[in-house]
Amino acid sequence: MRVLLFALPCSLLLACGGEPVQLAPQAEKLTIEAPKSKGAQRFTIDPATTELGFAMEAPVEKIRGRVPPAAMTGEIFVDPTDLTKTTGLVHVDLRELELFQRTTTAEGTPFGEETKNPTQNEHARQWLEISPDTPEDQLAKNALIEFSLQKVSDLSAADLTKLSGAQRKVTFTATGDFLLHQRKASKSVKLEATFDFTGDAPTGVAVKSLEPLDIGLDEYDVRPRTGFSKLAAKTLQSLSPKVAKAAEVSLTFRAKLAADAKPTMQSQAAGAAPATPSDPAVPAAPPAATPPAGAAATAPAAAKTSPADKAPAAKGY
Repeated sequence: MRVLLFALPCSLLLACGGEPVQLAPQAEKLTIEAPKSKGAQRFTIDPATTELGFAMEAPVEKIRGRVPPAAMTGEIFVDPTDLTKTTGLVHVDLRELELFQRTTTAEGTPFGEETKNPTQNEHARQWLEISPDTPEDQLAKNALIEFSLQKVSDLSAADLTKLSGAQRKVTFTATGDFLLHQRKASKSVKLEATFDFTGDAPTGVAVKSLEPLDIGLDEYDVRPRTGFSKLAAKTLQSLSPKVAKAAEVSLTFRAKLAADAKPTMQSQAAGAAPATPSDPAVPAAPPAATPPAGAAATAPAAAKTSPADKAPAAKGY
C-alpha cells in the first residue's frame, strides 16, 4: 500500500522519459468577470485588426507561428476614470495555425531563410491535439486559447479623463488566467493601450504587447505526440536543443466602443447556446464546432483527463 501511494503522485509529476512536469490545472473554458464599476464601458475587438503570433527560439532552430486575424475575438470593460477596474476576455482559435522555421546546421552558424515545413506543421497539430484524427468535441476545446483579464496594475495613468488629446496612451501590467490545451494558469503581461477620444468620450482603443508572454509547453501538456492521445517516445528534453520548451506570445488588436455594457463573450467550448448580440459591433455566435466568436450564459467546466496523466508513450516520433 505504501508503494502504491508513493507511486501515484510520481506518475502525475513525471512525463515519459522521467521529465518533471508541473501541469497547470485542467479547464475547458474561461469566463469574463462582471464589470467592476457602474461607469464601465464595453469595447469589442475588431477581428480584422488583430495579430497574434509566437516565437520559439532554440540554438539550431527558430520557429514563428501565427493565426489569421479572424481567429481572435473578445471584449473588454473599461471605466475611463479608473483603469484599475478593467476586465476582459479574449478568444483565439488555433485551427488555422501556421508555423514557419529558420534552421542552421550547428549552433553559432548563420540561420537559413524562413520556410513553411509541412511536417513541422503536422507535428505542431499533433502536439496540441488539434490534428485531423482528433474527435470533434476535443478539437473544439484544444483549439481554444483564452485570456481572462482580472487585474490591471503598474499603470502609467489610472484616470483617462485627466489626460488630454484625441489619443491617450497608458502602459500597464495585465494579469489573469491563460487557457491553452484545456489547462489554465495565471499569467502577467506588459501592455500598451492607446485610447481614441472624441471630445471627452472614448470611442476605441488599440492594444499591443510591450513584452512577450512566456508560455511553457510542459505546463500546458503540449508535448511530442504522434496523434490524438498518443505520446511520442521522444520528450521535449530529448529534442533539446533543437526544439524550444517555451513559446513567447505577442498580440495586437483594436477594439471599438459598443452600444451597452452587457457581457456577451463566453467560450464556446462548453457548448453554450449562442446569444443574440445586443449591438452591431458584436457578431452573432457560430455553432460550437466553429471558432469562438461570442456566447451567452456561463456553464460549468468539466475536467479533462490528459494523456500526459495516464497514456503510455507510443513508439517512434
